[in-house]
Amino acid sequence: MSNAATEAKIFACSQSEELATKIASKFGVSLGNVITSNYSDGEFQPSFEESIRGARLFIIGSTNPGPRNLMEMLLMIDAAKRASARHITAVLPYFGWARQDRKDKPRVPIAAKLVAKMLEAAGATRIITMDLHADQIQGFFEKPVDHLFASTIFLPYLRDLNLENLTIASPDMGGSKRAYAYSKALQSDVVICYKQRAKANVISHMELIGDVTGKNVVLVDDMVDTAGTLTKAADLMMERGALSVRAICTHPILSGNAYERIENSKLEELIVTDSIPVIQKSSKIRILSCADLFADVMKKVHHNESISSQFIM
Repeated sequence: MSNAATEAKIFACSQSEELATKIASKFGVSLGNVITSNYSDGEFQPSFEESIRGARLFIIGSTNPGPRNLMEMLLMIDAAKRASARHITAVLPYFGWARQDRKDKPRVPIAAKLVAKMLEAAGATRIITMDLHADQIQGFFEKPVDHLFASTIFLPYLRDLNLENLTIASPDMGGSKRAYAYSKALQSDVVICYKQRAKANVISHMELIGDVTGKNVVLVDDMVDTAGTLTKAADLMMERGALSVRAICTHPILSGNAYERIENSKLEELIVTDSIPVIQKSSKIRILSCADLFADVMKKVHHNESISSQFIM
């Protein structure tokens, strides 16, 4: 087999270029050259500016809305397939549209399933992603999915804080499994927030299950969007006697008035990864890079080594 057939190449979608550059550096290769031609009506065309025939490709790009991010990933996968790449791994630090993982009322789509089918139809032979909104989304794919946990990034940070009377909290019932996994690793208590929504991104009522009096609380969630849930939970916990409230959220979507809410909240700090670029500076937002995690897993995938150690919460 020629050297080209065993070579690994890393390319970036435009929205994840900064993270992809870090990952490529940790991996030990230069980021591949892609140019994008833009038409005046918004149509665009990515182009690989080097030979990828027979290579194992890693295409890095989070698919957070708007739709251009997902479309760019699909076009790059299709271009790679038509250029005779041997393997095409779609690396999605954030798998967008994942909140639509079921029919929660009549006549609505299951967008997460649709996205999975589109990625496979485009030509992806493997998917690497991190902290899916729901673990069962892996089952929407027929191709192998490596689902990584950001806990390998966050747990060392939390341990270094040396917080006394630490309590892990989930901002909703759906995140209780994640909260219990963190509490087990940190040997701490757990509390749960119960919330009711008037509509998407609007909370009508929130209640706390558990005692936070005299505790340093860490809220754990997979994403922070408008920050309404997190800030409301933090304010509620401080009212109930918590000493401090921090939040760990893997994916910093941060839409709408999220930055303003965070700045004006009782949160001590919000700890996120760089799976999505944070576009506005904030004294309360701390960013931990996931580049080492992805580079390590991609290297092991390329050399056909086990990556099971990265699945341990």
